[in-house]
Amino acid sequence: MKIIGIIPCRYAATRFPGKPLAKIFGKPMVQWVYEASLKSRFLSKVIIATDDRRIFNSAKSFGADVVMTPECNSGTDRVVFAARKIDCNIVVNIQGDEPLIKPGIIDSAINPLVNNKKISVSTIAVKFEKQKDILNPNNVKVIVDKSNFAVYFTRYPLLVQSCQYKHIGLYVFRKDFLLEFSKMKQTPFEIAEKLEQLRILENGYKIYVARTRYKTIGVDTPGDLNKVKKMLSSKY
Repeated sequence: MKIIGIIPCRYAATRFPGKPLAKIFGKPMVQWVYEASLKSRFLSKVIIATDDRRIFNSAKSFGADVVMTPECNSGTDRVVFAARKIDCNIVVNIQGDEPLIKPGIIDSAINPLVNNKKISVSTIAVKFEKQKDILNPNNVKVIVDKSNFAVYFTRYPLLVQSCQYKHIGLYVFRKDFLLEFSKMKQTPFEIAEKLEQLRILENGYKIYVARTRYKTIGVDTPGDLNKVKKMLSSKY
């Protein structure tokens, strides 16, 4: 079984333009993600996929495997473009704005597909520790059922807190399902929440939600970047 990781990167983020290249202790953010991904025990290959020459050149400079893509509507579309011609069974979509990602997080998300052929897609989540994090709309919440499958994803806090977790934006797809997913039209809840994983649920498919104890910070703003630097400051 061949499993590859793809890190989709774009330069023109609305709230933080150029964030994949934002420096964290001398290294661009995407390099932190790439180097952590290489340590996964499952991934045979890790690729950075971008439509921006600045990101492409930066990735080349630190020795990454990188491909240029056309402009894409979403990170998933970028992953599909990069993965389509690669001989593999499973594709892991690794977000380029998660510089605190751990190899163990990636492996925990992959495990369900390795161990259960009936699972087509999985993701991962961590338990909330603070009320303010639940209230923050930048933190995506996932509600899970008793079998660890996602019931719903939302940006909004919910009254029932015992079954909701902070979603970490990493997805593991069987390649054939990824290609099928890319052909599905956008769905009402997806559009309302601006969360494309809801398209999977609205089309009647299941997403397995693995759990991790590791805490991460997705970087959406310069303020998030400062939080990451503060967490890493004891090491550098």
